[in-house]
Amino acid sequence: MAQRIVRAKSKIRDARIPYQVPPVAELPERLDSVLRVVYLVFNEGYYASSGASVTRHDLCGEAIRLGRLLTALLPEPEAIGLLALMLLQDSRRAARSAPDGELILLEDQDRSLWNRDFIEEGSALVEQALTSRRFGPYTLQAAIAAVHAEAAEPGATDWRQIVGLYDVLLRVTPSPVIELNRAVAVAMRDAPAAGLDLIEAILARGDLADYRLAYAACADLHRRLGQVPQARAAYQRALDLTRQEPERRFLEKRLKELGGTVATEQ
Repeated sequence: MAQRIVRAKSKIRDARIPYQVPPVAELPERLDSVLRVVYLVFNEGYYASSGASVTRHDLCGEAIRLGRLLTALLPEPEAIGLLALMLLQDSRRAARSAPDGELILLEDQDRSLWNRDFIEEGSALVEQALTSRRFGPYTLQAAIAAVHAEAAEPGATDWRQIVGLYDVLLRVTPSPVIELNRAVAVAMRDAPAAGLDLIEAILARGDLADYRLAYAACADLHRRLGQVPQARAAYQRALDLTRQEPERRFLEKRLKELGGTVATEQ
């Protein structure tokens, strides 16, 4: 990354490219790239890929600040949708880990800790973006997050609506990760076996082969079905791939609950 920055600086210097704010007419065509970067920054903050913490609050906060700035300067539906998504996801921050830093899954979170101000603001922004009828993947993801936020308890979650939103999202932005998320929602709507079949089909075709969350989801569904050997194998694969300490401890705990020993990489 540092080398790319150096090369970019050299190109700017050698080509004498002036630093100037683009004309207003050029801003919309640049928006997608900017939204993508802000989205990636937030994702790394919301679910840190490595390190000692589940989240990085500094990155989440900076991404939301940039999202607010974007919607003020260029209130396009997808900019609004992305801000809504970040607010709704970040509303769960205080409930996503225990005081000792341990990971807490969505279904086990204390929902009284969720930030209601962020939920109200995010939900209103989702409605605004959807009303435009020019929305895209960020708004659809925000709509899914809003459905989760509406549920006072896990059992009240409208999984049918969530699966329907994932169906639309897959048509707009086909992606194995979105397929995985939809499969988990199908497992919750129908039965663990239905979701497990979908996840195993994704893995069988070679997609998400090194994606730890795919194996963690697969392991959890095997566990719910009482398929202990398969659950252990999938948890172990997820553990081998993770670089985040709270996630590692969570997976080790799941493995110990299933009996036997936890294998460590040499």
